[in-house]
Amino acid sequence: MTLGDKLSRLRKENNYTQEQLADVLGVSRQAISKWESDTTYPETEKLIRMSELFDCSLDYLLKDKVETDNKVQTDDAVVLFRKHFREKKSEKTLLGMPLWHIGKNAKGFVAVGLNARGIIAVGLKAQGIISLGLLSIGVISFGMMSLGLLSIGIFAFGILSAGCISIGVFATGSISLGIISIGAIAIGDFSVGALSIGKYLAIGDNARAMIALGRTEAIGSVFQKIGEPTAGDYSAVKELLDTTVPSYFSWAKDIIKLFL
Repeated sequence: MTLGDKLSRLRKENNYTQEQLADVLGVSRQAISKWESDTTYPETEKLIRMSELFDCSLDYLLKDKVETDNKVQTDDAVVLFRKHFREKKSEKTLLGMPLWHIGKNAKGFVAVGLNARGIIAVGLKAQGIISLGLLSIGVISFGMMSLGLLSIGIFAFGILSAGCISIGVFATGSISLGIISIGAIAIGDFSVGALSIGKYLAIGDNARAMIALGRTEAIGSVFQKIGEPTAGDYSAVKELLDTTVPSYFSWAKDIIKLFL
């Protein structure tokens, strides 16, 4: 199988027309046609770009005796992406980046791809100001594993985080760990949850902290209350927060006091 035969087969397998592949590579459709008919040969730079685009080795492209690609087995996500998306890029740029880019390794103000980086990024791995992905990193981040200032995901890590397992300054989730933590199982300096474990304050069915308010069980080293707290209990808790919480957590104490 010649280089032209391989290029033609790979192009069709990845659902590209000659025009579309030419647009991605920055060449004319006639150049693609000549490559596939073995009339001319691509430059080394274009060969490398196509090996990345089609996820194949240069050996496979260049050596006639290599009839099967020796790449690792492509996973289902890559196959699905290739089947439904072709690499496309905006001709307009800003600060050297295209306004939008769709591709395996997409980079643009709006980026969609397996690996996406942009102001708005969507992909299996996404990095951006606003990001959505299996692994998502951004200022505002949504994903199975999410890291950001505002983070939402199965596993969420951030200043404000929400997820099945959530870690952050403000954390809420099935299992949450944070300075202010809300969840079925909540662990933090100030915790609210069915099982609530806190350093300074814990509120829940089962509460354990210096100040513990529990419906069924409360263990507190400074103050504890089992059952429904009264107005007097809340007043006592507020006074105790003022005396037990260090000054560097005064902002968290003030937030908690708003809800007592």
